[in-house]
Amino acid sequence: MTDIAMPRLTIGRIVVPATLDAPDAGPFLEMVRIANAVCQHDAGHDDLRQKPTELLGFWQDQTDWGQTGFWAERDGVILGVVTLRYAQEAGTTTLDFDLMVDPEHWGEGVEEALLAAAEDEAKVLGRTIIQTWTLHRPGTPGPKLTPSTGWGDIPAQDRQTVFQRANGFSLEQVERNSAFDLRGSFSLVESMLADAVAVAGDDYRVVAWTSPPTPDEFQDGYAYAISRMSTDVPQGGMVIEEETWDAERVRRRDARLAAQGHMVSVACVQHVPTGVIAAYNELVITEADRTGATHQYGTLVLKEHRGRRLGTIVKCANLIRWRDLVPESPRVSTFNAEENRHMLDINEAIGFVPVSYAGAWKKVLAEA
Repeated sequence: MTDIAMPRLTIGRIVVPATLDAPDAGPFLEMVRIANAVCQHDAGHDDLRQKPTELLGFWQDQTDWGQTGFWAERDGVILGVVTLRYAQEAGTTTLDFDLMVDPEHWGEGVEEALLAAAEDEAKVLGRTIIQTWTLHRPGTPGPKLTPSTGWGDIPAQDRQTVFQRANGFSLEQVERNSAFDLRGSFSLVESMLADAVAVAGDDYRVVAWTSPPTPDEFQDGYAYAISRMSTDVPQGGMVIEEETWDAERVRRRDARLAAQGHMVSVACVQHVPTGVIAAYNELVITEADRTGATHQYGTLVLKEHRGRRLGTIVKCANLIRWRDLVPESPRVSTFNAEENRHMLDINEAIGFVPVSYAGAWKKVLAEA
């Protein structure tokens, strides 16, 4: 039997095009196509699908987050991409990446070549920890792999699991991807909101807005609440570096969201005596297609304000608001760490159900 050698791969850097119809936009568009194909294949649904305009609007502003990536090509066809994202703040040591290869081309050496490119770039950028996420379908039979937290598991024999373990990554956390049907009855959501508001008492009030932009009077408080996402959420064995936020960064974020074509509903609970935004929830959709899945971005209750059902308030208040704002969207998609039992309890009570899972992986790079 004679082995037939495959043509060599060509690796190139993804260019951020000025527009989606620019002459150099081809690899960027292929990046979006392949990412959507991988999400559909691995998660088993298309709730995570993104449009090229969404990603271009995010990549074109690199003030707070640096973004780059590489494509792998053989015989003029791009088979896979790896995208890299890293904080621009001084002293940060981590880099997050997504490695995406057309499912029919796994096992052809594409993933190894792209991972090598990602690791080399991380070293050039002075990053010593690289982290990534893999998607998995629920109910997959066979052995399971449990993360360092001891909460949740993913299929041990999925190709993406096998690849990460073979390349020195450790599973540090499992996240549950849940969905809520916006087309059903809201009677439970409404009663949960009323009960939670009664428990919270008069020291707390609900405030809400549609952005971008964020109203001037809430920018500082909103910035502080967002900053606490990097310190107050369960991290498992992952490294989440503290972020610095102020009103100016909120305005930059609003500009990116506008460039992406996103509409955001923000529901907050404000602590009346201090004016502090004690909890918030964000629901997001692409204005160009309101019939797609809604995505929940941040949801947080500041640690010092927990135990008053504020999480229930912001989630339920925003779902009710969203039903009126975007009645075309059929469902809300959200991710939560499996060890975040309090938030999962709220989700389950509201009616969210698991639709897929994500494995969070970490690797510490050897020094040169």
